[in-house]
Amino acid sequence: MAIEIERKFLVDISKLPPLPKGKKITQGYLLAHSPSIRVRIAGDKAFLTIKGKPQNHISRSEFEYEIPLDDGVELLKECKELIISKTRYEIEYHGHLWEIDVFENENEGLVVAEIELENEDEEFILPPWVTAEVSKDKRYTNANLISMPFCEW
Repeated sequence: MAIEIERKFLVDISKLPPLPKGKKITQGYLLAHSPSIRVRIAGDKAFLTIKGKPQNHISRSEFEYEIPLDDGVELLKECKELIISKTRYEIEYHGHLWEIDVFENENEGLVVAEIELENEDEEFILPPWVTAEVSKDKRYTNANLISMPFCEW
């Protein structure tokens, strides 16, 4: 079974280094809550992802499959209003890949950094541009940002 171990942090954008070219991501949810089933279009690729119920707030099963882009576009149409848009930037910092998501539309103003780990106890160095950890705060999950967007907080 594939396990995703991920921690999330808010970002102080004033402390970010110059960002590399980002990738536009549009994702929709066929099923938004555990398990979640989403379709994502990232650049010119599409993916179908199933995520299980979180364990300890940072670990959960995850199964992701690349699908034909045309299928991804059609599946996004099925998601109707359950769609979220963001641009993702990747930064290496002290041997770890950080994904920085800059959200758009109803979630504009929200910037979240994620790091995927090999195990829950793995040590890593926090970049100077991260602030509060929000791994255990359900409001910051993409699935929840659809029904309770950042602009309504």
